[in-house]
Amino acid sequence: MSGSLKIAVIGAGAIGRTHVETLARMEGLELSALVDPAPGGGALAESLGVPCLPDAAALIDSGLARAAVVATPNETHLPVSEALLRAGLPVLLEKPAAESLASALRLIAVAEETGVPLLVGHHRRHNPIIRAAHAAIQGGLIGDLVMASVTCALAKPGSYFEAAWRRTPGAGGPLLINLVHEIDLMRHFFGEIAEVQALASHGRRGFAVEDTAAVCLRFAKGGLATLCISDAAVGPWAWDLSAGENRARFPAHAVSAHHYAGSRAGLSLPDLTLWNPPGSPDWTQELRPQRLPVVHGDPYAAQLLHFAELVRAGGAPLVSVRDATANLIVLEAIRAAAESGGVVRVDLSPLGSESGTVFNSGSGP
Repeated sequence: MSGSLKIAVIGAGAIGRTHVETLARMEGLELSALVDPAPGGGALAESLGVPCLPDAAALIDSGLARAAVVATPNETHLPVSEALLRAGLPVLLEKPAAESLASALRLIAVAEETGVPLLVGHHRRHNPIIRAAHAAIQGGLIGDLVMASVTCALAKPGSYFEAAWRRTPGAGGPLLINLVHEIDLMRHFFGEIAEVQALASHGRRGFAVEDTAAVCLRFAKGGLATLCISDAAVGPWAWDLSAGENRARFPAHAVSAHHYAGSRAGLSLPDLTLWNPPGSPDWTQELRPQRLPVVHGDPYAAQLLHFAELVRAGGAPLVSVRDATANLIVLEAIRAAAESGGVVRVDLSPLGSESGTVFNSGSGP
């Protein structure tokens, strides 16, 4: 397609294929190459009619792409992204930003040194549901956050864990793979997290990484939240299984998984139901449910459009690597709390933020 922005996808796993499929239906964007050394990558590239390259170095040498999506195992995020950024290729990097805080801080330094656009793929922030919820929360519709409850039950099949990195500490486990999304949304909605407590277990699967965790958060601005997550528990109560973001991979059950209770009203997601009292809050009075208006859209497509704008015109990414690294700091605090059994303070000082707030809560693309 003449004039299209040529984008390569590095990694032909599940999320890489999601980006490939999204690119295929977008005007003005073109999948120009697939990078994956495994036989499955070559077969997919052949079916799509694009070249398959073995690694990022080969992609850089080929000149086939103007930008790249990095959807590789977590421990490769830093070396792959650094090579691309130093070659002048903008990167849409799948979450988490890296497998460790040290790697993420290194990636921040590379991004700031090169000045090449780097967007981290916390795709939910591009979802119209999240945008509407953010506007409602920031607009004061629920008042001050008092408490929140988030559930994430994901019964992953045994085949999911055939990839060794998903069973490896520092790379796998539902805290890093899945809960990072919930942490990102909590920060996006309610500001920075001050303290955490946690319990974790690997009793169901017996892997070196956790399969189940229960987490408590205390926000710097006030309010508490509980987050329960498991990749071994059966149930529809999870964002992935209720929001309808990726119907090719996941069903969309008509349930809510996020519940935010404020001083003025409550809000449940992804159904976007605002629960208002008829007058002053009173537990003896029936609450009035109100569905907030939203025009649904594909967050992966919106994310790619935002990425394309960054490539063409520059600007601030909706989710920067510095912002995404704050999520990692929270997750490391959660791990420490699970190991110690105590309360762990979230220390964002490695980011060097003078204000103590590193996230971008703007309206985005």
